[in-house]
Amino acid sequence: MQKITPFLWFDGKAEEAMNFYVSIFKNSKVVNVTRYGEAGPGPKGTVMTAKFELDGQEFVALNGGPQFTFTEAISFVVNCATQQEVDEFWEKLSEGGEKSRCGWLKDKYGLSWQVVPTVLVEMLQDKDAEKSKRVMQAMLQMDKLDIKALKQAYQQQ
Repeated sequence: MQKITPFLWFDGKAEEAMNFYVSIFKNSKVVNVTRYGEAGPGPKGTVMTAKFELDGQEFVALNGGPQFTFTEAISFVVNCATQQEVDEFWEKLSEGGEKSRCGWLKDKYGLSWQVVPTVLVEMLQDKDAEKSKRVMQAMLQMDKLDIKALKQAYQQQ
C-alpha cells in the first residue's frame, strides 16, 4: 500500500472516470469498487469508491456529490519521453475537455493535467540562462508542447 494516495471527488462519475483513465495509461488496472448499501448516503448499488492504478500509481475516486469540484490548484503531470507520447496523452486526456497553454488541459471531468516532455525540464535547467529563457519563451506560445520547436529554441544561436 502506498503511503500517500490521491483521492479524487466526483459527482456520480467516479467509475466512469476511473475506466477512462485506466484506458489511457499503460500498466493500469481497476483494483476494487465499493458500492453504497442500504445506509447510503448514495443510492444503493451505486459506486461509493473506486480504487485504481495508473502506471503503478494508486488513486481512489469517490462519488461524493456536487459539493466540491476540481480546480487548477491541483493537477497531475504526465512525463513523456517522446513527441508521440505527448501527442497521445494530450489528445486522449483532453477528449471532451479543454486544451490550454503550456501543456495544460482539463479532462472531461474537470481534472487538470500537464502533459510535459521530459526534455523540457532538462532544457529549462540549463546553466546557460539564454538557452533556458528561449525555451521558456517558446513554451509560453504553445498549447500542446512541441519537442522539436522547443529544441530549436534551445539550440538557436
